[in-house]
Amino acid sequence: QVQLVESGGGLVQAGGSLRLSCAASGRTFSTYAMGWFRQAPGKEREFVARISLSGRTTTYAESAKGRFTISRDNAKNTAYLQMNSLKPEDTAVYLCAADRNTVVTKNAAAYEYWGQGTQVTVSS
Repeated sequence: QVQLVESGGGLVQAGGSLRLSCAASGRTFSTYAMGWFRQAPGKEREFVARISLSGRTTTYAESAKGRFTISRDNAKNTAYLQMNSLKPEDTAVYLCAADRNTVVTKNAAAYEYWGQGTQVTVSS
């Protein structure tokens, strides 16, 4: 089992940056692909980015391409989401998730473990 804890959210002005972290418990972190999702009030959970077990392969939502960067440090059992050029429409709760499967998927239902989320608010 994997427990995930996100941190790094907060209030930032449009155009600013935030770096989210997702700390995982256990010694099996490197056996999971990691994903970041977000959910705004009244909206469905939305895929943001995914990184493979080794970190060599990354996948992004169109809304994240060129602005967000996902990374991981397997030695620290931590995944990251660097968010630059933030926009008010990026406001949401951001959640990290772990997926044991190696097939790239943007489907939230495929991810086995979830953190509680961290709030990101971007003011205009």
